[in-house]
Amino acid sequence: MFLINGQFSESLSVQDRGLHYGDGLFEPLAVQQQQLLCWDKHYDRLKTGCFRLGMECPPADLLMSEAAQIYAQADCSVLKIILTRGQGSRGYRLPDKHNPQTRILASYPWPDFPANNSVTGVTVRFCKTQLGYNPQLAGIKHLNRLEQVLARSEWDDPGIAEGLMRDTHNCIIEGTMSNLFIIRGNQLLTPDLTGCGIAGTIRECVLDLAENVGLQVTITALTDADLYAADEMFLCNSVIGIWPVCQLEQHALSPGPWSIKIRDKLIHGKMIAQ
Repeated sequence: MFLINGQFSESLSVQDRGLHYGDGLFEPLAVQQQQLLCWDKHYDRLKTGCFRLGMECPPADLLMSEAAQIYAQADCSVLKIILTRGQGSRGYRLPDKHNPQTRILASYPWPDFPANNSVTGVTVRFCKTQLGYNPQLAGIKHLNRLEQVLARSEWDDPGIAEGLMRDTHNCIIEGTMSNLFIIRGNQLLTPDLTGCGIAGTIRECVLDLAENVGLQVTITALTDADLYAADEMFLCNSVIGIWPVCQLEQHALSPGPWSIKIRDKLIHGKMIAQ
């Protein structure tokens, strides 16, 4: 089900700059029992992205009102908000500032990921595709996802749940669809995203609660060696929640107590779907 600028439709102008240039932003949200999980954090990131791109962010009450029109009737669904700069003529030059933006809201069924991914863990691999360095776009969910598309095309083994991506300095940044954390002792480490990568909403939730559960947070550059030396490793995003990593390439790990504690805290706090 789709709403385009407040109207039920599946038709978009071929002149839309989102189509031509990826000129826009998106936000995927988990919906559980007719509630948008972590709405405030998603909306804050959307506002940040709009500021970075020089776009106007729609009012929160408008987006929430439109979202309520297309909630799936299932217990869980995925809402995707897409904003583009609207229609424009050929060329990169921005259209007139009064040009109306395009606002798309779409509802999708909850993905059929194996239920035990969050318990027994998942297998991950390294990707060859690298993330380009661009601080102006780092952290936000802009519409150009070609790096992730190419990285995800590197494997089709259903036993591999995610691929880890490096930047051009060979530092680990994130998964193709997730943020990454490792644990050593009582230290929680996650990659620095100031140059590239997505600052995920669940990543922010994890960072917020880490000290409350007894972990010391370090945001830093991470290498392959750091990952192999980790006691625990987990992935997160707003749809998958927390997935412990049980195998990285040929290296085996065990879902540990910290990963499970964080997952349970997020569930009980209604930050991720149960």
